[in-house]
Amino acid sequence: MKSEKLILVTNDDSVSAKGIHALAEVASKFGKVVVVAPDKPQSGMGHAITINHPLRLNKIELFGELEAYSCSGTPVDCVKLAIYEVLHRKPDLILSGVNHGENSSTNVLYSGTMSAAIEGAMEGVSSVGFSLADYEPNADFEATKHFAELLIEKALNFDFPKGSCLNVNIPKLKQEEIKGFKICKQAHAFWADRFDKRKDQFGRTYFWLTGEFSGVDKRPDTDLHALKEGYVSVVPTLYDLTAYDKLIHFENWNL
Repeated sequence: MKSEKLILVTNDDSVSAKGIHALAEVASKFGKVVVVAPDKPQSGMGHAITINHPLRLNKIELFGELEAYSCSGTPVDCVKLAIYEVLHRKPDLILSGVNHGENSSTNVLYSGTMSAAIEGAMEGVSSVGFSLADYEPNADFEATKHFAELLIEKALNFDFPKGSCLNVNIPKLKQEEIKGFKICKQAHAFWADRFDKRKDQFGRTYFWLTGEFSGVDKRPDTDLHALKEGYVSVVPTLYDLTAYDKLIHFENWNL
């Protein structure tokens, strides 16, 4: 008899976010789910870890019968604590999300949601980050749950290459309007940053980061194009950032 699968669920929007409750609900169909997620929003934290102050971990009852904990740290902190202090073993699968807002293209570098999945890959655990292209707190996650269920089944039953994870983005469409999955590349795009310069009540200057996302990559095989065409984009993602095709170029510098 096969043992029950152990699934860790985390996110960066906090234990109170609607998206993580949707993901935990779907994951519970496939095995024992344990939730370890931030106690407050941690969007844009990237792969940050907490080293300058203590981490707090508290058992909570926000997920019904599921075992769940809130963590004072980052999404990556949550994965590390879950593996070594809660589960005391590596789970069979790590699921991160569902993020409120897409994490396509270079957003993956800033995303706490995807950093949790990448941390899972670094630990040798099959990991998937889910994001919905809808920033509203009360976004409709019904289509997301449907496609998450399909993908989780595959992740648990097919070979999952070690050292990789999946970056999955779901378009803001009704389930029947979504055309299916598309395995694709990360688009080359960037944030056109700007800062709003403001004054606080004491007359001191402060800055608020804003700007627009520039989707300049028009290639038809990218995540941005897939989302635009009504597909769920699935990008295999690595934590190894070495530019292998540039090694020879820099070797020619004769350093």
